[in-house]
Parts: sequence; C-alpha cells; structure tokens
Amino acid sequence: MSHLNEEFRKHFSFSKEEIYLDTPSCGLVADKVLEWRRAHDLNLSGSVSAFRAEAQQFLNACKKTIANYCDCDLQEIALVPNFSLGFNMVLDSLPSGQSILMLENEYPSIAWPIHRRDFDVRLLQVHETLEDKILESVRKHRPDIFVFSMVQWISGIKIDLDFINALKEEFPKMLLIADGTQFLGTEAFHFSQSKIDVLISSNYKWLNAGFGSGLLLIRKQAQHHIFPQVIGFMSAETFDSKEEDTLYMKHFEPGHLDTLAFGSFKQSLELLDSMGRDKVYAHIKDLNSKAYLAFKERNLLLPEVKNRENHATIFNLQRGKETFESLKKSGIHCSLRGSGIRVGFHYYNTESDLHRLLSILD
Repeated sequence: MSHLNEEFRKHFSFSKEEIYLDTPSCGLVADKVLEWRRAHDLNLSGSVSAFRAEAQQFLNACKKTIANYCDCDLQEIALVPNFSLGFNMVLDSLPSGQSILMLENEYPSIAWPIHRRDFDVRLLQVHETLEDKILESVRKHRPDIFVFSMVQWISGIKIDLDFINALKEEFPKMLLIADGTQFLGTEAFHFSQSKIDVLISSNYKWLNAGFGSGLLLIRKQAQHHIFPQVIGFMSAETFDSKEEDTLYMKHFEPGHLDTLAFGSFKQSLELLDSMGRDKVYAHIKDLNSKAYLAFKERNLLLPEVKNRENHATIFNLQRGKETFESLKKSGIHCSLRGSGIRVGFHYYNTESDLHRLLSILD
C-alpha cells in the first residue's frame, strides 16, 4: 500500500513539508491538469476560430467521459458551472407547493434555495440512526421530495446507498434529489444502478477539477416530473434549430460553457482512470478506516458518528481553536467547522499523514 501512496502523491506538487487534509474545502489539482490548462489557454490565444468551431465537439467528449465515470446515459447529463446553479435550476423546474423532507444543518446552497421558494419543508435532525429516522419520517409524512447530501459537509455522515435504493422501492413516486459534492471521487458510484432521481455536484473537491465545473444528472424516468424553465441558444444543436427542437437536458445548458473548466474535469477523470479507479478507491477506504478507528479510540468523533459502521472521508474532530492553530503551525491544512476541526483523507494522502496528525493531537 505504501508503494501506491507514492504513486498517487507524485501527481501533485504540494509541499512535502506540509500535509493537505482540507479536500472537503477544496481538492488539489494535479500537475497533469495544470499542464493541460496552460496548453488550453495557448490554443485560445492562437487560432480562435478553430477553437470556437470545435468547442461543442469537445464538450460532448467531456460528457462521454462523465457518462463512463458515473455509469449513466448521455441524455441524463447536463454540464453546469457548480452545484448551486444546477440545484436552483432544478428547484425552479418543480411544481410549487410540494412537500420536501430535508436534513437539519444542510449545506447553505441546499437549505437557502429551498426556504426561499414555495415548498412545504420538513426538517429532520441528523442522528446516529439516521436511516431509521428518515424511513420513519417518510412513512409518516409522505413527502413529495427528499433532498439530501450523500455525505454531510460538517459531520461526514454518509447516507447508506442501499437504504436509498430500498426507500425508493417503497416510495417510488417520491423524488430523490442528492448533492454528491462531498461524495463523488471517494468511491465507485453507478448512477444506472442507484435509485437517485437527480444528482448534482461541484467538481472542485474530491474530483480535483478546480473551480467552474459541475454536473447535473437526471434519470430519464424523472425527467417527466421536472419541467425546466431555463432556455437559451445552447439548448439546441444548431443555428437552424427552433425553440421546440431543444433537448431536455440541454435546457440546463442555456449559454456557452467554460471549456477550460470542463476540460480540467475531463483530465482529472482520465488521470483517475490511468491510476486505476479500484486501486484509488481501495486506498481511500483503507486510509479512512484506519483514521476512523484512531479518532474513535481517542474520543474525537461526534456522538452521532462514533457508532456508525459506514463513514465517509470527512471527520469532525472535537477539538477547539487552540488545537486548530497548532495544526496550522505544524503545516497541516484543515478547517474549523461546526463544533470542531474538519479533516479529510483523499488518495494523495498517506498513513504517514495520519500518524503525523495523531502525534500532534496526542
């Protein structure tokens, strides 16, 4: 495993004197992606007409890479600049007055847009037995929509995907809308096999694509219940197209898209494939399992987290600002969030990173 650690880390020029555990805030960008970005901008400053003519073909290639990564149909993908814009577009495409179940303390880009619209919102407290509480609430209140982060941004609690699939089986008419921003890039995910209706994500965290790109997936069956209100020229194929010729998912792409941002995303996914997805995900799982046990032994985890069997790559360590400042001085990058210090281990992290963190905490 140590050999793999170096194989993954060598793609990033982050200082060896420091430890980057702040991927939940922003992921590192690989050297290969940065090199591609430089070449992209040189092309843009050269033959601009040729660059413009090939832009749509290039974006279509980006979609094919995404379809391969997420295991979904091309007609289920829209390229969006970030989660927030994609989510707002989806909410504006839903009939008003519907009932929504949402977890407390969700990320502001989820909670704020929902509360500003005409929805009947019911909040559910995040609990150690979260899945049981969700099922209990859905059976009692029968919401039209359940909106949730696949991984909670402060606690790192990950909702069990098998539970989500079972929930959809029991309540097939309930729309499931998921934020995948803190999830995609940490383990294998097959949209075709999941029961999630809508998945939206920004790509600058665990997907390591930098800023400006996001993805929006809407299952074909769910497209009959979501009615896009946005539209623009790029919602059609050619200049000869008419308004009625627009394609469903391209309604969510009304204007020109950033080839630099989505090209960076494509490069990041290709790098992941070149390293071997299974190897990368196995390393992430192994490292985070060791971190979970070490933090649990030291009583550093939140009460609602420490007895859950399946945790994500985010940990909220129950220490204060003084410890946070000590970590910063020691070259460990992390963030203050909620009641503690948030850290996250990605594929460019190693066991030595974990041991160094623990030595300071101890």
